[in-house]
Amino acid sequence: MSAYLNTRVSLYSERLWTDEQFSRLIRIPHAEVPESLTRRGLGALARGYGGSDPLSLEGRIIAQLLDETRVLVRPLTGPDRQFIIYWTHRFEVSNVKTLLRAKMAGERFTSLVPRLIDMGPFARLDLEDLVHADDVMELFRRLEHTPYADIVRHARRAFEESHDPFILDATLDRAYYEGLVHRAQPIEAAAGKPMRDLMASIIDRTNLVWLLRYRFNYDLPPARVYYLLVGGHYRFQAELLQRLVTQTSVESVIAALPPALGRTLGGARSIMEVFCSLEAEAAERARQVLHSAAYPLARAFAYLILRERDLRRVRVVLRGRHLRLSDDAVEQALGHTACGVA
Repeated sequence: MSAYLNTRVSLYSERLWTDEQFSRLIRIPHAEVPESLTRRGLGALARGYGGSDPLSLEGRIIAQLLDETRVLVRPLTGPDRQFIIYWTHRFEVSNVKTLLRAKMAGERFTSLVPRLIDMGPFARLDLEDLVHADDVMELFRRLEHTPYADIVRHARRAFEESHDPFILDATLDRAYYEGLVHRAQPIEAAAGKPMRDLMASIIDRTNLVWLLRYRFNYDLPPARVYYLLVGGHYRFQAELLQRLVTQTSVESVIAALPPALGRTLGGARSIMEVFCSLEAEAAERARQVLHSAAYPLARAFAYLILRERDLRRVRVVLRGRHLRLSDDAVEQALGHTACGVA
């Protein structure tokens, strides 16, 4: 297993993009874009280039990620396999959100189907059955008989309390990431620091950005914010989270962080600057793990993190070209997307 996975990850790592390659994609003639994408292992995006449906582009990007994940998961067994497969489930959790919001809004079946993500071999939901639920409570009941029962159960309770779509989505997200942490723990025991560092970069960033957004963009009370965060893990243990949610500004939250994390943020004063700093730290950490002799599963996970980041940026370039934005405008958008904006 180790030899196959390490070899495959090393081969796949050659598909990752450099800044120079992104710049070239922005500036090459329109007719050369499909060939350039194909050379970079993005044949599905090349075949769909020029389409006007942004959801279709998003769907092709997810399909590319799932296809590469399918190859990487092939030799895996036990907790390693379960973890990588669960990593794909966040896309299917998006389907759950779409289904629930549509039922809450009384949307028609025909308008809903195009927005659902095709999970291919990773699908665990019978979408045909779910879209025909009579109402949102019936949909919850059906979802509670799927592999997402634990995640959905938390969301149903939140919905019964508030009927707030935002709280519903946030509760689903929290439950998903709690499941990710749970599945990472046996791998961290075997893989050590590289895997733990990758997980910390995801969970710490998620917690801090959620805390700032929920507290200061949505003005949620501290107790509600604390409930919606991923439980105390990595650098954000429960005591620290409890202290942070009571702060009264973005600046005071940053000032209350542990010194090492405060240095990482490098003087950030806004939620977007915090996100950008933590995203850059996560990407650098993933590159270090990918190019090391780390546990094979950790290297594969690092690759998937970086590949998704790349494809998010490819999406911005293709949309910018479709909208006939200037090269400089696309470059600017690309810089924003590198830290999660778009």
